[in-house]
Amino acid sequence: MKGRSPIIFPLIVLGVLALITFWIDSTVKLGPPKIDGSNRHDVDYFVENFVTTKTDLNGNLRNMLAATEMRHYPDNDTTELVRPRYTQYGENKPYTQIEAQKGFVSANGEEIEFKGNVIIVRQAFEGRGEMHLKTDYLKVLPKTEYASTESEVLITQDPKTVIHGTGMIYDKNAKDFTLQKRVRVHYEKPSTKSAKPLLPKDSTSDKVNPTETTNRTAQNNKANDVKQPSDKSRKSNREHKKN
Repeated sequence: MKGRSPIIFPLIVLGVLALITFWIDSTVKLGPPKIDGSNRHDVDYFVENFVTTKTDLNGNLRNMLAATEMRHYPDNDTTELVRPRYTQYGENKPYTQIEAQKGFVSANGEEIEFKGNVIIVRQAFEGRGEMHLKTDYLKVLPKTEYASTESEVLITQDPKTVIHGTGMIYDKNAKDFTLQKRVRVHYEKPSTKSAKPLLPKDSTSDKVNPTETTNRTAQNNKANDVKQPSDKSRKSNREHKKN
């Protein structure tokens, strides 16, 4: 053992020097910490009354995103929206509008999240009444026209349709709309009653027979007919009283 100690000690020293060298090299490569605030989740700029639109190749409006205020965060390149309003248009189709308390747009703009009192309104068309959908969270992929939520959903459609459910998937390209669980539906068939003219009651007591009326009138006149005394009868009665 005594013969090995002169060899082990230099090896230990070389190992320590190697660790020190690696630490110094790593420190130099990392560089000093940035003090420009880019590592913090702070707003670098904001825009009030923000509006952005997107058109197709023919210049037709396809969707519009607006908000009372837009805030950008440089650390993850995301955008926060205050009171966002997202409207989607289609050629010869009803528009659909989404409103919420807050919205978040991903860095590449491919995903929009709506949070807090989310309301979707679909315009009435082709005999179908206007539809309202309410939830507290909704994720939208504008490019693929896909929307989903895992929250409770309330759908109302004119005139008297109400649908409750939990979890929803809407895929416009696949023409698929799915409520995932706890679905309850209330539906009332629209009234088709037409206005009818008011007719008199068909009661025999209300009918009048002209013949019976004539007979009753004749009888009443006969009963009320009183003969007037002649002048000769009146003179005879006066002489009889004198005697």
